[in-house]
Amino acid sequence: MPAFVKAGIRDNNNPEFRRNKELYLKLPRLIVAGLAGDSGKTIVSCGLLKAMSEMGMNCGPFKKGPDYIDPEWLQIASGNTCRNLDTWMMGKEKTLSSFTNNAIRFDINLIEGNRGLFDGFDKHGTHSTAELAKLLKAPVILSITVKKVTRTVSAYVLGCKMLDPDLNIAGVILNQVSNKRQKELLKCAIEDDTGVPVLGTIPRFGNTDILPSRHLGLVTPGEFDLSNDTMAQVGKLIADNCDMERIIEIAGKAPDINGNESAPEIKNERTNVKIGYFYDRAYSFYYKENLEALEKQGAEMMKISSLDEKKLPDIDGLYIGGGFPETNIEKLSKNHGMLDSVKFAAGKGMPIYGECGGLMYLCRSIEIDGSVYPLADIFNAELKMSRKPEGHGYMEIISDKENGWFEKNKIVKGHEFHYSYIADRGDIETCMEVKRGKGTFDKRDGMIYKNTFAAYLHLHAIATPAWAETFVRLAVKYKNQKDNVS
Repeated sequence: MPAFVKAGIRDNNNPEFRRNKELYLKLPRLIVAGLAGDSGKTIVSCGLLKAMSEMGMNCGPFKKGPDYIDPEWLQIASGNTCRNLDTWMMGKEKTLSSFTNNAIRFDINLIEGNRGLFDGFDKHGTHSTAELAKLLKAPVILSITVKKVTRTVSAYVLGCKMLDPDLNIAGVILNQVSNKRQKELLKCAIEDDTGVPVLGTIPRFGNTDILPSRHLGLVTPGEFDLSNDTMAQVGKLIADNCDMERIIEIAGKAPDINGNESAPEIKNERTNVKIGYFYDRAYSFYYKENLEALEKQGAEMMKISSLDEKKLPDIDGLYIGGGFPETNIEKLSKNHGMLDSVKFAAGKGMPIYGECGGLMYLCRSIEIDGSVYPLADIFNAELKMSRKPEGHGYMEIISDKENGWFEKNKIVKGHEFHYSYIADRGDIETCMEVKRGKGTFDKRDGMIYKNTFAAYLHLHAIATPAWAETFVRLAVKYKNQKDNVS
C-alpha cells in the first residue's frame, strides 16, 4: 500500500499567496463517472468507499447534482455525511468552497457523478460531471457496463478523452463482465487503444438488484433492513475485483487545489426555538446543509415521526421535506392525530415549510391507484399519483407576491422530481412564478396559508442562504406570540 498523504495546506511564503489569501490544498480525490444513468456508478462509488474505509481510511463522500437517495447510500458506505455539489444551484465559487471546506477533513474524497459524464444543463454540457471534475481538478474514473460488448468500449473511452482533452480520465472500471475471456479482451483493447488503464472488472453478480430500486431510483437505506449487509457485500465485491492500491494512488496524485480562504463560521447563539422535522420511512429527503443552516441560525432541531407519533411536540416551527409518502400512505393517512395536530398548528400561525413530499402532506387528499387517502387538509387541493414523472429537473422561480418567506422579486434556484400532481383545487394562493420547471399548477409554485409555505421546489441552503434565517425568524416570532398568550 502506498504511503498516503493526508489533506493539508502547502507552506508558501510567497507574497502573492498572502495577498490573495488563497489556500493551496492537498486533497486526495477522484470522481466516479459513467456514460449514462444506470451505469453502475453508485455500486462502484459505494464499494470503493466501503473498501477504503475497511482499509482504515477516513473517506469523504460527495454526490454531484441534486439527489437525496444516492447520498444516503454513500453515507452508509463511508460512515460520513455525504454532501451534494451542484454548480447550477450553488454557482462555481460556492460549490468549490463547499467541497474544500468539507474535503480537508478526510484522507480521501470520492465524488459520484450523475447521468453521463458530459450530460449537463444544455447541449454544451454546462454544469455536467465533466465540468465539475475540471473545477475540482479531480481525476475521473469511468464506470462502464459491458454487457454484450468488447472492443467497442474503447471507442467510448477514446471518445470521452477526445471530446475534452482537459479532463483527466485516469482509469476505467468495467461492470457486469461475463467471463474471463471478455475480461481479457476488454482490458487489452482499452489499454492498447486508449492508454487508459483498466482498474477493475466487476463480474456479473447473481442478483442484479444488489441495491434495490423503484420509480425515483434506489430504495432509501431506511426502508431496506439489510443496508449495512449490502454495503459489506458491495465493498468486498469492489475490493476483490479492483486495483485498490492504484486507485488510491490516482486520488493522491490529484493536483493541489486553490480556493479562497473561507471566513470563520459563525454560529448564532441559541434562540430557544425548536424546529421539528419529519424523519422516518416516509420522509428522509433533507440536504444536511439545510438542517445545519437552521442550527447555525440558533434553532434546536427535533426529529419527529409522521408515522408513529400522534401529535407534534412543543415546537415553534415544522420542516417537512421530501421522501416517499406514497409508499407509506396507509399508515400516514391513518395517523389522524398527527394530521390534525399539523393542521391545528398551521391555523395558529406556526411557520411550516413543506417541499414536494411535504407539500403532499399539507394537501387535502391524494388518490393512488383509485383509492383516496385523506391528508392534513391545510391546502384545498386533491392530488393524484401518476405513473410517470409530472415534474423532473432543475427549477428557477421568482417570488412575485409578498409571502413572508422570500423577498419579492427574489429568484430561487432548485429542483423538482415528483409523480404527484394537483388534480383538483379550490382557491389557493401562490406566491411564485415558475420560470423553469413545472411547479404546482399554471406555472406557479409556493402555496401560502398564513405562515405555511408549500412547493414542489427543493432548495439548497448554500444556494439560498436567506431561507434558514427567515425560517428561524418566523419561529422566534411565533414563539414570542405563543409565550405572550400563555
